[in-house]
Amino acid sequence: MSDTNSGQPVVTCTDHAMLVVWGEFAHKTGLVQALKGIDIPQKTYDHTPQTKLIEFLVSTLAGCAHLKDLDEGHHPITHDQAVAEAWGVPGWAHYSGVSRTLAACTPEIAAEVTRILEQVTHPFLERELTLLRAQQDVLWWDLDLTPRPVSNTSKTYPEATFGWMGDEVGLGYQAAVASLRSPTYRRFLLSAQRYTGATVSGECLRELVQRAEARTHLRPLRRPDLVKQRLWSLQEQLQNEQAEEQSCTRRVAERQAQLEQVRQQQASLEQELHRLATTAGTRRKAAGPYSRQTKAQQRLAVYQRRQNRRQKDLARAQRSLAQQAQKVASLQGEIVRLQGYYDQLVAENQANQAPIRVILRIDAGFASGENLTWLIEQGYDIYTKSLNDEVTASLCRRVTAAMTWQRVGDNAEMIAWAGQMVSQCAYPLDVGLERFKIGETIRYSTLLHYGPQPVTTNWPQWFHDYNGRQLVEAGNKEGKGVWNMRRPKVRSAGGLILQEQFALFAANFVRFAAHWVAEDSPQVSPPFDTPQVSVKQMVQVAANATAEIIRQPGTTAVVVEFAPSSPFRNCRLVLGGWVFQLSLPWPTNLCEAGRGAGQSDFFSSA
Repeated sequence: MSDTNSGQPVVTCTDHAMLVVWGEFAHKTGLVQALKGIDIPQKTYDHTPQTKLIEFLVSTLAGCAHLKDLDEGHHPITHDQAVAEAWGVPGWAHYSGVSRTLAACTPEIAAEVTRILEQVTHPFLERELTLLRAQQDVLWWDLDLTPRPVSNTSKTYPEATFGWMGDEVGLGYQAAVASLRSPTYRRFLLSAQRYTGATVSGECLRELVQRAEARTHLRPLRRPDLVKQRLWSLQEQLQNEQAEEQSCTRRVAERQAQLEQVRQQQASLEQELHRLATTAGTRRKAAGPYSRQTKAQQRLAVYQRRQNRRQKDLARAQRSLAQQAQKVASLQGEIVRLQGYYDQLVAENQANQAPIRVILRIDAGFASGENLTWLIEQGYDIYTKSLNDEVTASLCRRVTAAMTWQRVGDNAEMIAWAGQMVSQCAYPLDVGLERFKIGETIRYSTLLHYGPQPVTTNWPQWFHDYNGRQLVEAGNKEGKGVWNMRRPKVRSAGGLILQEQFALFAANFVRFAAHWVAEDSPQVSPPFDTPQVSVKQMVQVAANATAEIIRQPGTTAVVVEFAPSSPFRNCRLVLGGWVFQLSLPWPTNLCEAGRGAGQSDFFSSA
């Protein structure tokens, strides 16, 4: 390394070229400074807890599958001083120290870290939202639930429960992810929330939507007019039920009167029977089968049976009245709740100064009738599939030989109907029955849609628009494959939250950095001269590639010169406002002993 006092460029070697680039970009976004300001209740020995938190983020960006890869990987990050310098820390801690720091991070600290990550990404999100409003004034959100399995025999993961882990039941967690279709980055992850493994999609839909609204500070106009229609319908139903309740009340009164009449008749007959029995006793003569006493006893038995019947009739009438009163009370409570909901939607519309149309794409797990009703009233356009197999079976029975199936994909055909009542949803939906062939078997499923788009007149476009939600599914696959989210790397509540949030942030951050390098760098070589460079290539290859890092004292300029032995031979990235040019080629051994500043001659120009 050259002497910094001589004004000569300072040359260091790294085995993690893109981690250096991302460190420089992290400084420009204010990320490093913000993370260093977090209060973590842990003592400092050789490294601060904030340094170890940054180290965990760096391990995420490097795609480390395990924390121990920091020290035991093929090229340990903890031995790479160039990466530490790029991230503004004096050095890296042992991975066990990182693990202890993550264990010391409470959910409250993780929430503060999440707030900082969202703050760093906010300017990029604002730019995307501005572009979207200028281009088409519509947002496309994709929601999904993806599993995070752990070992089925583990007992140390907090709040891990058994649930559906992809293809089988297993122990673990579920991560609910919201994504925005972005014109610049194609996919912009908005939020990720961890749940227990037993959580199903429908249970977390509302929180997902609310978090997406909070992240974008945008929402569609609510639809209180639809709620008012439901209110009118419920009020009419309430009147009918109250009329029925009055009928039940009259019926109870009638049954009580009938029972009282039978009781009086029975009491009168008992008195007469007592008189007859007394008279017969004075005559000392047994009552015959046709005597007045015997006939009175027979009539008394009839009245006793009649009284039992009247008591049962009264009990049934009272049960019916109680059930009807419960229906009325339930309807009254629902009307009060719905009226409050209506008032809330009206107030939200009045406070919404910049409404925007939002199209929501969700899979069938989210599409219960209650959830669809709520989404429609919240103002969203919906693309989804039916959760209820009976809906698909019912549509199949409606298909006739005269109907024509239209091809909408390589292996899919559709028939569609507009304005159908489906699966306990309060509002009519467009429904599309699709069929596709798997081997020799023909399968069917049902697409659902709500919104102004006339999807039933353009079935291929409908099919294409719904299947565009593969964007978020690709993001889930990227999270598992690139960011190694298949398995948790930590076992503390706060650490698990941080892992989820760092992976979400990394997916966005790497795309931001790619655009920064391609568009703002004075000099850049292929493939980094295009912002569309593969995230997988940057993380799994470029972040583990050998390079020289050249810094000019007194400036913020940095040159990343990839080694001839790397996949990016002759590739150079110039970061900052100055251009450096190497006059001598790389040596055979990048980091051979004795390499100094005198081996390279640099000049700079504005």
